[in-house]
Amino acid sequence: MKRILLVLMVISLAVILAGCGSGGKDAETGEVKQGGSLLIPVDEVTNTARFYPAAVDGTNMEVMAVKASDGSIRTAFNTCQVCNGSPLAYFVQKGDTVECQNCGNRFPMDRVGITAGGCNPVPITGQYRAETSEGVTISYETLSSAKPLFKVWKNTKQ
Repeated sequence: MKRILLVLMVISLAVILAGCGSGGKDAETGEVKQGGSLLIPVDEVTNTARFYPAAVDGTNMEVMAVKASDGSIRTAFNTCQVCNGSPLAYFVQKGDTVECQNCGNRFPMDRVGITAGGCNPVPITGQYRAETSEGVTISYETLSSAKPLFKVWKNTKQ
């Protein structure tokens, strides 16, 4: 897990410095292509978790976005850090928590995108995304580096 986080940090820093990430997502296929990005409009983010699907090089994944009680926008990959080898390693919102569909662990919404390690969503922190007043942008490179976490995600064929 530490290796994945380090790779995410290095790639994201390179993307930010290069000014990359404005390419977007193919509206028909949901595929985020190299040089593109996933855009989460700020006006869509509320205290109810919203899940943004993306496909990267044929791997389906989701990014969770939620507004924390302090007003900040939190983002995470919708897969469990511990259970991600299971097709049920994804979260659904239950009140003010998200619950892992594999093990049942509940995780407070205000900790989404902050807490790393353990049974919780994989955080996408500030160094792995760009945030403006219009939206949160997550680059192809950041999404691509998370592909191993989604290898069997929501897949009934293992």
